[in-house]
Amino acid sequence: MMSQTMPRKLAAGNWKMNGTKASLAELRGLGHPQVDVLICPPSPLIAAASTLGEKDLAIGAQDCHAAPSGAHTGDIAAGMLVDAGATYVILGHSERRADHGETSADTCLKAQAALDAGLRPIICIGETLAQREAGQTLDILSDQLA
Repeated sequence: MMSQTMPRKLAAGNWKMNGTKASLAELRGLGHPQVDVLICPPSPLIAAASTLGEKDLAIGAQDCHAAPSGAHTGDIAAGMLVDAGATYVILGHSERRADHGETSADTCLKAQAALDAGLRPIICIGETLAQREAGQTLDILSDQLA
């Protein structure tokens, strides 16, 4: 009988809009041989974080644009993230949905762009507090997954 290997667990930390180059010192020794550890710093820190040489530590991004290039001031393409050293990207943040009006369709397009560029997308789903209190959680999550 073939034994099935359990998938490795992933522990991911999103720095959101926090941190500086000096903060990267906090990454020393975070890798773990039995758990995949992922840190997603703000985009300006990805290249520096990816060159730290920390074993068993992956560096990811917090968002990407759906287009591979173009006149999208302030946005970053998935291929640019790969070039900077990212291997993952988190998409569909509740903050992006609330603050920027991003939809599940937008998240889907970004996920395809991430896959096309060789990134592993992590898709966030979730409801707002008001939606939870209104008993809409399962409907919201179902819609986001679809």
